Amino acid sequence: MRRSHEPISWSLFGAGGMLLALIGPGLIVSTLLLPWLAQDPQALYVSFSAGLRHPLGTCAALAVVALPLYHTAHRLYHGLHDLHITGPGWLLGGFFYGGATVLSALCAFWLLAL
Repeated sequence: MRRSHEPISWSLFGAGGMLLALIGPGLIVSTLLLPWLAQDPQALYVSFSAGLRHPLGTCAALAVVALPLYHTAHRLYHGLHDLHITGPGWLLGGFFYGGATVLSALCAFWLLAL
């Protein structure tokens, strides 16, 4: 009997959904609204960039990007299945989950280059 990769994808799906539901609105407000209300936008930029340079800030930023990507990939993959749009499972899974992996790796590379 072959082992399934479904538990891994379901855990990434659940983590991305929880991140989007609980932390996403606060991140949207803090990154889109606060710069407009800040008295000194340069100081806000310096503090955000210093936070991203810290290892915990880098890990948090990577989680904020990567987990919702996997959540979206899982939702799209199973949404196509529910709509009876079929294709080879390895092709659709590779496209959605592979795309999320590539974009997450690009984000990690960019964050580590800061």
